[in-house]
Amino acid sequence: MSGILDTVNLRTQMVGQNRLELLLFGLETDQIYGINVFKVREVLQCPRLTEVPRQTTSIKGMAHIRGETIPVLDLSEAIGRTAVPKDEQQRCFLIVAEYNKRTLAFLVRKVDRILNTHWDQIMAPPAEIGVENYLTAVFEYESRLIEILDVEQILADLYPMSTKVSEEVATSDVKTKAREYHVLCVDDSSVARNQMQRSLEDLGVKVTTCNNGKIAWDMLAGFADKGIDVTEMFLMMISDIEMPEMDGYTLAAMVREDPRMDKMHIVLHSSLSGGFNVSMVKKVGADGFLAKFNPDDLAGVVIERIQKLERTR
Repeated sequence: MSGILDTVNLRTQMVGQNRLELLLFGLETDQIYGINVFKVREVLQCPRLTEVPRQTTSIKGMAHIRGETIPVLDLSEAIGRTAVPKDEQQRCFLIVAEYNKRTLAFLVRKVDRILNTHWDQIMAPPAEIGVENYLTAVFEYESRLIEILDVEQILADLYPMSTKVSEEVATSDVKTKAREYHVLCVDDSSVARNQMQRSLEDLGVKVTTCNNGKIAWDMLAGFADKGIDVTEMFLMMISDIEMPEMDGYTLAAMVREDPRMDKMHIVLHSSLSGGFNVSMVKKVGADGFLAKFNPDDLAGVVIERIQKLERTR
């Protein structure tokens, strides 16, 4: 265990295309779950929590960690399982993570190990299980299925967020121009896709969505094989980074390497945070990075692209 606690922060600096490292953890059953190490700030034994008055959600309290007060989310309760009893909390662990510009700690029963793998080994969950769940991907390891939770969906349910673009950003002139353009959005999280689609359609642009990088690449390559100029078809591509089968870094790099589409404008859009993304955006040839999720910020990068094209006409 001490090895995991000592190396999590170091491993978050790892750079690799289509690679990921999963921190494996458990809740109240024998099922093993995984979280991308890039999102993990640290792992520690759960301290005594400060209770939240009139607490009515799976937020169990607050932890004071390294001078910062961080809300603690009981991950079991958040996904509809049995909550950790109060007298057992200090025998559990906190995974301190950053999602969508928010720092919070996940209360889990155990932390297992860090597993090095590739995104092409991570599969989308079977379509037959439907969309009303918190599962975003699965991974087979040692004859067991490791589940990767859709934390963005969990947080969206806990902290509902408006997708409406403000009138100051989406002016009538902007909406008139936006109707002429088409944006490709790529994300494995259904809540993230819906957020982007609603915000951009509120702006006025047409939106096509893909569930992961491989689906997006196959679609773009298919269009190009038919002689269709995808850089004329799409104003830009906005892609998540973490996705099963093919991540956003690899998707961006492959688009840049294909002369039929290498001029496509690419923005990587992720709940991953930190300077790491700035260097990776440059490395794979993307045009920018946008942290999730703010509808005005999302609309802003689209408007900026539209205005730049309008000036060159």
